Amino acid sequence: MKKFEEKMEKSIVSLKEDFNTIRAGRANPNILDKIVVDYYGTPTPIKQVGNIVVPEARILQIQPWDSSLLKGIEKAINESDLGINPSNDGKVIRLIFPELTAERRKELTKELKKKGEHAKVAIRNIRREAIDAFKKQEKAHEITEDELSASESKIQKLTDKFVAEIDKLIDQKSAEILSV
Repeated sequence: MKKFEEKMEKSIVSLKEDFNTIRAGRANPNILDKIVVDYYGTPTPIKQVGNIVVPEARILQIQPWDSSLLKGIEKAINESDLGINPSNDGKVIRLIFPELTAERRKELTKELKKKGEHAKVAIRNIRREAIDAFKKQEKAHEITEDELSASESKIQKLTDKFVAEIDKLIDQKSAEILSV
């Protein structure tokens, strides 16, 4: 049972990381987490090649430790799906986040719900995997029918708990996006 709970926890952690990459109108260094830059032939996350600061509410500033990376960082950001044009002054790269329009906010909440649904599907797949494992144990006479029933009940309660947590995360992030 513990193994399946840990898998479900990992799905929640993954969802939270996905939600952190969705911008809510404020500059958040986490949106750069999935962007990698070519660092001497090695794909490296931007946060590992420079200092990222938030000087103002809607500005991210990236100062690479090696100034030769400025063009590479700028290229990586342009090729990403951020939708923000970086400005390069020769020393730092600035990302200026525009105000979110009502239409863009709605798109972002739809994207949140889609990511939430994917997480729910992952949780349900883990539940199915667990139930299959329990049934195999019962067939091999390792557990009784009553233990199978109890295990199925426990895994269902666990699934319900994690699905409710996903719904809560979606609601929180949606409220954050819509209220900015």
